[in-house]
Amino acid sequence: MISRYTHKKIKWINLESPTPEEVRSVMEEFNIHQLVANELLSPSARPKVDFYDKFIYLILHFPYFVHGHGKRPEQEVDFIIGKNFLITAHYETIDAIHEFSKVFEVNSIIDKSHVGKHAGFLSFYLIRELYRSLSRELESINHLMSKVESNIFEGQEKRMVHEISKLSRNLLGFKQSMNLHKDTLVSFEAAGRQFFGEDFLYYLKALSGEYYKVAGMLDGSTDILSVLKETNDSLLSTKTNETMKVLTVMAFLTLPLSLITQIFGMSYPNLPIISQPGGFWVILVGMASIAILLFAYFKYKKWI
Repeated sequence: MISRYTHKKIKWINLESPTPEEVRSVMEEFNIHQLVANELLSPSARPKVDFYDKFIYLILHFPYFVHGHGKRPEQEVDFIIGKNFLITAHYETIDAIHEFSKVFEVNSIIDKSHVGKHAGFLSFYLIRELYRSLSRELESINHLMSKVESNIFEGQEKRMVHEISKLSRNLLGFKQSMNLHKDTLVSFEAAGRQFFGEDFLYYLKALSGEYYKVAGMLDGSTDILSVLKETNDSLLSTKTNETMKVLTVMAFLTLPLSLITQIFGMSYPNLPIISQPGGFWVILVGMASIAILLFAYFKYKKWI
């Protein structure tokens, strides 16, 4: 699907899950190199920056676990940034791009869009919005961690093991995707500085600032989850130890009683006590007395 937006001399072409015919028509319209056209037809494994004479080709991957619409945990966005045009391509619906397009279209109609004098500014505002959407993604993950924390202290430690593992996997995937952004933005800064001039350097560095904000939030979320995992493991271990202690005490309580039962249950004539009148009740009282004494001793030692 092709969506077109125009503001003054700047054109933005957004390709969502493009067909080969759509890619070919846009590439011919803007005279884009065939190598770039081939890469737009399928997702790329890693982010990168390529500098051509008439445009910059940038690929970034943005992780989405809460607000994603596809099967992949990260969504790729390809940017072809020329002097007066911006072409974006992605293979799934991305909320941040959809919302940005609506705002850009409305502002363009009423002539209130401040995208600057070339398409580099438009790419800056769009990429900044994508990074801010990652901040909102992390806020959603932090909200889920708050729920996990509440459940942990409400006695649901066993059920939270799975939830913590799932959050840990999401944050790990988030970090793996974001780790590749740092070097890519450095390369983009060098290419953008050469392509658009020194005046655009501030905006390029501002994008790195947006990245570091997200990276800082990610580190904080990872630390919080690590503490939650340790707390949950400690509580689970404590519960297990308490259970084992109770079972051990029960075993010690029943062992002497079982021994007495075995002795007086032997088929042997003239057993003391049991062969006497009322012997059964004497033995029963004796067993109860032993159990009470053992229980009192364990209580005195604070084992139960």
